Amino acid sequence: MIAAAPAPLAPDANPAARPALSVLVAAPRGFCAGVDRAIHIVELALQRWGAPVYVRHEIVHNKFVVDSLKDKGAIFVEELDEVPDGVPVVFSAHGVPKAVPAKAEERGLTYVDATCPLVSKVHRQAERLVAQGCHILFIGHEGHPEVIGTFGQVPDGAMTLIETLEDAQNVQPANAGKLGFLTQTTLSVDDTSDMVAELKRRFPGIEGPRGDDICYATSNRQQAVKAMAPRCDLVLVIGAANSSNSQRLREVAEREGARSYLIQRATEIDWRWFEGVATVGITAGASAPELLVQEVIADLNARYQVVSENITTAVEEVVFKLPRALTV
Repeated sequence: MIAAAPAPLAPDANPAARPALSVLVAAPRGFCAGVDRAIHIVELALQRWGAPVYVRHEIVHNKFVVDSLKDKGAIFVEELDEVPDGVPVVFSAHGVPKAVPAKAEERGLTYVDATCPLVSKVHRQAERLVAQGCHILFIGHEGHPEVIGTFGQVPDGAMTLIETLEDAQNVQPANAGKLGFLTQTTLSVDDTSDMVAELKRRFPGIEGPRGDDICYATSNRQQAVKAMAPRCDLVLVIGAANSSNSQRLREVAEREGARSYLIQRATEIDWRWFEGVATVGITAGASAPELLVQEVIADLNARYQVVSENITTAVEEVVFKLPRALTV
């Protein structure tokens, strides 16, 4: 590490007087294929049908993205009842209960489902397990839209939520001999692994995916932070407070020994965080656009003599197909 830097100077200070700072930038970071697809779906819907296009729930958990789509004519609501008759509606990337598209069809609404294909895969797994007579132990966070959407794929009572290792240790299903497990796609890889291991220990016959359902993008971003954070005094995670995968990145950085803060964009940086910091790491959750990463880097360059380094642990080339309704 370089010598610990003093507090940063104001952006208009003499460049030669700026303290040095090592900046590590994680890759992969930012948008994943599912997020990119969901945003593009809203943009294409606006092109096809014109404004307004309604979106049930935030299309992805990022204020900058949502506000940008609002500027183009998207209107965001929490429930389908808020969508007027005769206008198109898009369902968010997190997935929705089966009752939502059923209600849209009942009302004759034109709708497009922007659910991430990896979340849809979990939905289909839930249906198969229930069809086999299994009760599902679902690892996830209560109240998260993805969890609500997945529970809504199966009959009431067919799933039990597991949020913590303690839950996994204490859950007492009615029929322990006929169980399955699934997981939210945006969880901590390490925490989920511990919970899955405990469920398999307690219920050796439990059915489910080979490991878990955490998506490639969540795993890749956490792995990049694990590689970067041990070299950092401070890690900035760019993402929204209600973004599960962004919160997990902050937690991973702290477990690796670096102070970490979640910010939505550069204006939320408290420059007192940098007192005594020699090396800062930067990453972004899967819903955060690269523009916000570069905004943070530009602010660092305005206050420090920056020496930057990319920390690359994977290269992502995944692309998901768009819904046929928007491509024909």
